[in-house]
Amino acid sequence: MKEFYKQLLDNNKEWVEKSLAKDPNYFADLAKGQTPPVLWIGCSDSRVPANEIIGAKPGEVFVHRNIANMVVHSDMNMLSVLDYAVNVLKVKHVIVCGHYGCGGVKAAMGNMSVGIIDNWIRHIKDEYRLHDKYLNAIEDETERFNAFVEINAKEQVYNLAKTSIVQGAWKNGQDLMLHGWVYGLNSGFVTDLNVNISSNSELDEVYQLNNL
Repeated sequence: MKEFYKQLLDNNKEWVEKSLAKDPNYFADLAKGQTPPVLWIGCSDSRVPANEIIGAKPGEVFVHRNIANMVVHSDMNMLSVLDYAVNVLKVKHVIVCGHYGCGGVKAAMGNMSVGIIDNWIRHIKDEYRLHDKYLNAIEDETERFNAFVEINAKEQVYNLAKTSIVQGAWKNGQDLMLHGWVYGLNSGFVTDLNVNISSNSELDEVYQLNNL
């Protein structure tokens, strides 16, 4: 255990040395501030590294991660990240990226209790209920699982669009587009789910906030 921990510190030193060898001002420039064009909302899964997937450098992606890349309207952590990214950093794009093989989505499809996370997963179960006819018609279990991963990512994009933070930015004329992706663990490629929202006119009227 101690050797593993020491290796982490050694890895950091090696990374610093390599970075400075390429650019002596690398860290000095990073310390001046950040203007990332992208907010990434992804899963906590250790196999889904936001920067590496899209070939982005440090400073180019503002990141929020949780179990199953959820956008829950009462989650102050997510809302705080979103507010800062949109209103302070002025990001141009928000990407919700799910991934095939997501354990949180898989757990939501079953009935096994896995601890306190059951309360978080219930939000995903609510989505299954909304799409149960479509999902239950898919006989192959893997195909059904993959379809639900995609549905979950799409629903989170719409949940983003429903927030007062995003709608306020749109009303103020801010360029902001929301996107839904799914990442393939076994391929490395992302699938664009063709959910690209840039105004609240694409939402049901009941969700449109017109007096911001």
